[in-house]
Amino acid sequence: MATSEPPVDSFLPLPPATFHILMALAAEDRHGYAIIQDVAARSEGAMRLSAGTLYRSIQRMLDQGLITETSERPAPEFDDERRRYYRITPLGTSVARAESLRLAQLLSLARASGFAPGRA
Repeated sequence: MATSEPPVDSFLPLPPATFHILMALAAEDRHGYAIIQDVAARSEGAMRLSAGTLYRSIQRMLDQGLITETSERPAPEFDDERRRYYRITPLGTSVARAESLRLAQLLSLARASGFAPGRA
């Protein structure tokens, strides 16, 4: 008997670290330190993941099926064999899109209430 994936909405709302990690993996596979760097750059330093937060989040995301560890490696001259590389899964992509929509709807409500700048 095949097991089905949990509904995408069951993952929402995502913890901020999880959402940032998924965004970091959207364009390409990355190792842990590259994820930390991408998140810091993308958030202009507002979100800084510690190694502990990153690896606890990664383990949970692996268990949930949001990401997977990949055996594909970059060119050996640019790689350290100790690094583990991670890739977003189709489920992870669906969950990130659902979280983006949830946040956009929340922002729309905040604008309509006068709590956020921009059009209502």
